[in-house]
Amino acid sequence: MEDEDPEEAPDSLLAALAVGCATPPANVVEMTPVVGVNVPYVNDGNPVYIPLSDYGRVFENCLRVLGDYGFAFFETNRYDGRIETFPRTAPGILLLLKPGSPSLYERTLATMQSYQHRVTLIIHPADQGGFFIEVIARKELEDLARPVRSLLGAATFRTENDVDRTAEVVDENMFDTAWIYKGRDSCLEQEIIRRLKKLM
Repeated sequence: MEDEDPEEAPDSLLAALAVGCATPPANVVEMTPVVGVNVPYVNDGNPVYIPLSDYGRVFENCLRVLGDYGFAFFETNRYDGRIETFPRTAPGILLLLKPGSPSLYERTLATMQSYQHRVTLIIHPADQGGFFIEVIARKELEDLARPVRSLLGAATFRTENDVDRTAEVVDENMFDTAWIYKGRDSCLEQEIIRRLKKLM
């Protein structure tokens, strides 16, 4: 039995590593493209028409796309065709690898202030077959009396009590006054629609 040439071993090892790295894993989420300021990012109408007759597959693909974005589900009603998500913190410019809004303007806002997204998907059957999917992405700004880590005047002008013993009722149906509705994020809606069409 002949000994292997030590110079050939690294070449075969590199070739094996290159072949192994050629195909990415199936569960890797595609990176969100970044669109500049004042650049329209409109690909399709909203609601978008999906010419697929299998309702179960359409619903599961909607869940998959929202799950890839890191949204947790508040309500998923297969019979009503409605998917509601819990709020998710909007990623800023420093988190470009994290899926979020493709708009550079929206990413800048999320970097400077606390924003969150709340998404609703509504699936309607179409008369000619297939389905219409409406994507609603709402953005909300956190309402703070002052910056969280602001120490300016904290020793002199302290307004909060040392011990707060007020009982607060926690109800998921109550309106959260700590967040201000700032409209819809059309770029995020279009990005979700693009990924839905790619899966269908």
